[in-house]
Amino acid sequence: MPVLLVRGDREFLVQPGEEMGTDLGVLEVPADVEPGETIETHLEEAFDVRRLRGPDLFHHFERTGAPMVPRDIGLVIGETGISRGDRVLDAGTGTGVLSALMARAGASVVTYERNDEFADVARENMKLGGVADAVDVRTGDLTAEIERLEASSFDVLTLDTGDAAAVVEHAPDVLVDGGFLAVYSPFIESTREVVEAAREAALSNVRTRETIQREMQFDDRGSRPSTAPVGHTGYLTIARNV
Repeated sequence: MPVLLVRGDREFLVQPGEEMGTDLGVLEVPADVEPGETIETHLEEAFDVRRLRGPDLFHHFERTGAPMVPRDIGLVIGETGISRGDRVLDAGTGTGVLSALMARAGASVVTYERNDEFADVARENMKLGGVADAVDVRTGDLTAEIERLEASSFDVLTLDTGDAAAVVEHAPDVLVDGGFLAVYSPFIESTREVVEAAREAALSNVRTRETIQREMQFDDRGSRPSTAPVGHTGYLTIARNV
């Protein structure tokens, strides 16, 4: 597994046993390096060694587009209760951050990505995140494959695709009784289509929330929300197969 080398606000992701050049000198990373240790460059500049944690994947995975941000992934996991032993069906793999973090929570994930190159990158990212054994990245279109999947074989269905509504109508077929659907949509129009499809499929507890977050600012003048742009990212629809 790779480790993070940290000095101040700078981070380098490296494999144990590698040599890496920096502006502070050359780092020879021991093959048996452990998190919590400190290693020095040949110029005696120290770096702390840290274990790669879930939120670090968002920053260090190779990107093929805009990945779902950690706060939205937290909502998906929290709203659906994804945990050890769960089987998740996902579509719209992209960079793979969502799939990786669900796997790190203990789930096994089957995820579909239409773009061959994106799927290849996602597979490499799963190796980087240490979850390659738990995430099956499939190249293909879930809308064309979903009817071939075993009935009632997934605990959670997560979607981050423009045509999510076309998959939602099949949710009762692939989800176990009590299983959850979670759909992330960047636009209101597609969100409405998802909600309508969920209702037509007779899913229960259909609800949508806008995912928005404000950063707080503290200085000598006082405390208030930051004047930076409002942190809207999208809309999250949750439903249950009950």
